Amino acid sequence: MSCSVAVSNSPVFSPSSSLFCNKTSLLSSPETLALTLAHLKPSQASSSSSSSSSAPSSPSSPFRLRIPKPPTGLSASSSGSAPASSSPSTVFKRKRPTRLDIPVASWSSGTPPATPSTAAVWRELVEMESDGYSVYCKRGRREAMEDRYSAALNLHGDPKQAFFGVFDGHGGAKAAEFAADNLEKNILVEVVRRSDDDDEIEEAVKRGYLNTDSDFLKEDSRGGSCCVTALIRKGNLVVSNVGDCRAVMSRGGSAEALTSDHRPSREDERDRIENLGGYVDLCHGVWRIQGSLAVSRGIGDRHLKKWVIAEPETKVLQIQPEHEFLILASDGLWDKVSNQEAVDTVRPWCIGVDKPEPLFACKKLVEIAASRGSLDDISVMLIKLGRYI
Repeated sequence: MSCSVAVSNSPVFSPSSSLFCNKTSLLSSPETLALTLAHLKPSQASSSSSSSSSAPSSPSSPFRLRIPKPPTGLSASSSGSAPASSSPSTVFKRKRPTRLDIPVASWSSGTPPATPSTAAVWRELVEMESDGYSVYCKRGRREAMEDRYSAALNLHGDPKQAFFGVFDGHGGAKAAEFAADNLEKNILVEVVRRSDDDDEIEEAVKRGYLNTDSDFLKEDSRGGSCCVTALIRKGNLVVSNVGDCRAVMSRGGSAEALTSDHRPSREDERDRIENLGGYVDLCHGVWRIQGSLAVSRGIGDRHLKKWVIAEPETKVLQIQPEHEFLILASDGLWDKVSNQEAVDTVRPWCIGVDKPEPLFACKKLVEIAASRGSLDDISVMLIKLGRYI
């Protein structure tokens, strides 16, 4: 099978060979190029060929394709130069394919369902106000919120005993959710095991944290979580943390940090990591372990478990009348708001007023942090200490 393409003035094809191409016919009909299958029998010549032309017409074929010359200016149909029916040849046009409607998943939070599930609620914000505490959590730049909190009142039937926690997840919310669901009960199990010995309370909390971490690692889930917790029992406040969630207490209007952030920039944390064979370096202005994680302690973080330990630091103190309230919050707040500023913001809404508004105070703190450019999840819990004396 042979196929030839007739091209004007081509050095390959001879002008005198009329079998494939007649130069005169090309010149008389410059609008088209003829593509001819040479082995096919020629058909009747086109009736529209000019009768005055002395040159023989080129053979035609059922497979002959006429390609219109690109128009200059307006098209023939729009300019009215010639109707489409006057053309002697059929111009084959490609039919537009049927449009496919492919659903595209939206990555925005969108409008929540009328009865949102727990997971849907945690996508945007959570607020809760109950007897003795208030909490407000707002999602940052991520698709879903990774912060969680827990609150347990009337422990062992005693209204003076309670447990509170704020958990800041990273690499997903799995670790934060696991800690929120399990840390309180694991700590209480260890407290009861030691026969409520007050001298053993720090060890009980420590074992509760380590057991929670061990149980989470068995889940084979990724990610990790920073934690700050407050256990209130027998008039004592037991505050513990791993990571950079922080607890700040108002003592007569003065801010007192009850925890110290666990970050690789801390000299003792850096020394501990390096003594274990790890390294700490500065990445885009943030100190990180192995060039990865910006906190040095937490629940989970399987791939860095050799250096990121779950052992908490704990502080125990007896609640006094001057101890007004306790703020537990994730670093989404503390990166933008100082300890004293947080206390100064909350105090006018909670202390010395006829109608305290602790939930509104939590919202104000979140709004301040967000207005200053915090892109992280922000969780703030406010606990009124006076009711536990």
